[in-house]
Amino acid sequence: MSTPITDHDLADQPTPSGPLIVTGDEALAEHLVRICAAAGTEPHLLSAAPPPRHLWEGAPLVMVGDDLAERCAGLTRRSGVLLLGLDLDDGDIWVRAVQLGAEHVLFLPDAQTWLLDRIADAAEGVGPPALTVAVLGGRGGAGASTLACALAVTAARAGHRTMLIDADPLGGGLDVMLGAEQAGGLRWPDLAGSRGRVSGAELAGALPELHRLTTLSWDRSDLLSIPPEAMRSVLAAARRRGGLVVLDLPRHLDAAAGQALEQADTGLLVIPAELRAMAAADRVAAAARMRLSDLRAVVRVPGPVGLAGSEIAKGLRLRLAGELPLEPGLTVDVERGAPPGSREHGPLARFCSSFLDEALPPVAAAGGGAQ
Repeated sequence: MSTPITDHDLADQPTPSGPLIVTGDEALAEHLVRICAAAGTEPHLLSAAPPPRHLWEGAPLVMVGDDLAERCAGLTRRSGVLLLGLDLDDGDIWVRAVQLGAEHVLFLPDAQTWLLDRIADAAEGVGPPALTVAVLGGRGGAGASTLACALAVTAARAGHRTMLIDADPLGGGLDVMLGAEQAGGLRWPDLAGSRGRVSGAELAGALPELHRLTTLSWDRSDLLSIPPEAMRSVLAAARRRGGLVVLDLPRHLDAAAGQALEQADTGLLVIPAELRAMAAADRVAAAARMRLSDLRAVVRVPGPVGLAGSEIAKGLRLRLAGELPLEPGLTVDVERGAPPGSREHGPLARFCSSFLDEALPPVAAAGGGAQ
């Protein structure tokens, strides 16, 4: 257990990088230190109050025991203050929480799981979650994987922190499309047993990196499905890192793909401008809309009879995200190791840039950077 800082040491303490614990209750302090250790961070423990201003204001998270709540009540109001109760029957704790400016009142051990996640979030420096875009094909061969790759490549080139997740076990592997088949790093079979909380930073560091983005794809094993619990944990970790997460989903939504859709912010349904493709896409859209409210159509043009993208989108009762013209040389580019979206002035990159300019904040405002 960490050694409590005595009163005469307080002024010399640096601004804490870990959570700040303020309590004179030894049992509570020990419990909180153990939870911090489980979250992978070392707390700054004070047994006296009030703490100096730089400690109070600089810590990413502050946990105050109810024994010292009144002595901290006059400190600067800030976010991320939690009040730890000692007596479930003490109704006055809510008054002290208001005086302290606490965001939550917690009692252990009941709130231990929630607190563990909150401490881990603070340790990771979690900010706004990543914009998560799911890409699906309206029919087989519609070009969903191509668009998913192009979105990720375009976002990474613009400086956004980007992760591309391949959730289609029969899609051939996005790592191949990116030219990263031989790149070192984890694939889905390595993460299929994931449960509970996964560190976003550790996940990104363990995945293959190419074209300034990280990619989670498949290997050549016989694994053909992802447990939904693994998808939930991995995708939650990816979203906590911020920036952009692009999901390449199968048309036939299995349990894992359904779980991914539920965490997505926006869906793009890629549809060739053909009547048969429109009919097939209607079924895919119906299944996707059960889990995602913001589903948009991306229409590949030209079609054989000149159908406009607006007509396709209207027929499917979807908002039109845009039309996507044919990009000459795309197949040859991919075969030579240049992923979709590499041509900065090509139709794919132009569509992706336009979509991302609307959907994502500028890199400087987002605290960007590819990694």
